[in-house]
Amino acid sequence: MNSFTSNERCDWIQLIRTPNIGPITFHRLIAKYGTASDALAALPELSRKAGRKTPFKASERSAAEAELKNADRRGAQIIAACEDEYPLALKAIPDHPPILYVRGHLSLFEKPGIAIVGARNASGVGRKMARMLATELGEAGYVVVSGLARGIDGAAHAASLTTGTIAVVAGGVDVIYPPEHDTLTENIANQGAVISESPMSAKPTARDFPKRNRLISGLSRGVIIVEAAARSGTLLTANFALDHGREVFAVPGSPLDPRCQGANRLIRDGATLIENANDVIEALAAQSGGGMQSPGRDLFDWAGNDGMDEPDPVALISLRRTLLELLSFTPLHRDEIRREVDASPGLVADALLELVLSGEALEHDGGRFSLNPDN
Repeated sequence: MNSFTSNERCDWIQLIRTPNIGPITFHRLIAKYGTASDALAALPELSRKAGRKTPFKASERSAAEAELKNADRRGAQIIAACEDEYPLALKAIPDHPPILYVRGHLSLFEKPGIAIVGARNASGVGRKMARMLATELGEAGYVVVSGLARGIDGAAHAASLTTGTIAVVAGGVDVIYPPEHDTLTENIANQGAVISESPMSAKPTARDFPKRNRLISGLSRGVIIVEAAARSGTLLTANFALDHGREVFAVPGSPLDPRCQGANRLIRDGATLIENANDVIEALAAQSGGGMQSPGRDLFDWAGNDGMDEPDPVALISLRRTLLELLSFTPLHRDEIRREVDASPGLVADALLELVLSGEALEHDGGRFSLNPDN
């Protein structure tokens, strides 16, 4: 879709802001009904069929309209996943955000991305390494992607301002966090791009950072870890990279420095040890046969092409019961769910959709599902 009206954009905002609907549920609804408008209209009947005790209500239209106007007033663009400007690499992950807020240059999405992330309390050596990698990878034609955090992230962004950098933030793209990155944030918005799936003016919360980390991985062909403690949130980005089929690189550090334990463990577990930017460039070139294209979306098309027809209602009811037994209050990845049941990908997707809409299951970050403790 090359043209997108304001009404259609509002429909997308309204649907993704509806309670219980995460990215995977959103995309499944679009696949079934074709448009967000038709999906919104179908929600009450869908939830009734799924056995919801109280009528399912979409988010308020007025709130979606206000969100759209707020973005325009503050100079941010809202890009929908069906538009050509949406990052192709990000679209390849199954739970890509239906809408992205962007301040900056959309042209950066056309270049291959490489993520550089690491410790907030980074050492001087770690910051120097991040700057060196960012500078050399930028000169080689890569856009440096990071999370605008203190330490390694900030060093990588600052070193790649002139060659291209994308800052993925947990809150709204107009919210400065951390406060000391006010100037850096504005410089990135002017010379690079600041992006988020959160609405304008949203303050970042703890649960928003894992969501941000999956986008850092999704935008990148590979993720470089420069200093990370054994329990660092940085390691979540590495885990997402593995889920997304991205390359994971790590800079080795002293075993006596707690800030290096996570990176060293990644190397022990199979991440590629790197000492300079050339190590990264050679590994990515070998992986893609010398090209720098992003992976195709069908690489992660977990729902398959067999789920577009109306499913057999008896099989769907039976599978829902099976999934309710399989799920627990600990989120389970969609791929694990598929491996545990004898059903087509499309039928599994439809059963999960009904469980979410009925309120019996919850969708979590990274394409994971669990029982709803409030049901």
